[in-house]
Amino acid sequence: MRIQSGQLIALGYGKYVRSDDVVAVEPITEGRGPGRRSMVWVRGVADAMIASRAEGSIIDDLVTPADEVARMKAQRSVLRRMMRVLEGASPGVRRVLGEESDADLDKLIDEANQVLA
Repeated sequence: MRIQSGQLIALGYGKYVRSDDVVAVEPITEGRGPGRRSMVWVRGVADAMIASRAEGSIIDDLVTPADEVARMKAQRSVLRRMMRVLEGASPGVRRVLGEESDADLDKLIDEANQVLA
């Protein structure tokens, strides 16, 4: 994994840092809860910053290229719209679509919702 240069990384609650300045990320184990998920050390700042995002999410943002992030956001948006259409379809339309595509649409909707959660 390589940290992507020059990206703003959200720590939550309106706090952002430059990806180049992040030195370390550590999960909070004691006192962890809403608004307290990770500690982030930033070059030039004496104390760790408390982030409301989990360490895995922050690290994903640090190593994922900006164009990939944009592509993933666009994919999620399309998937959300498709799920709204499928969820809003009448039972008859869902049945026909399921029969025509040989797919379990309820299972597909559940899987998509898990991905989007």
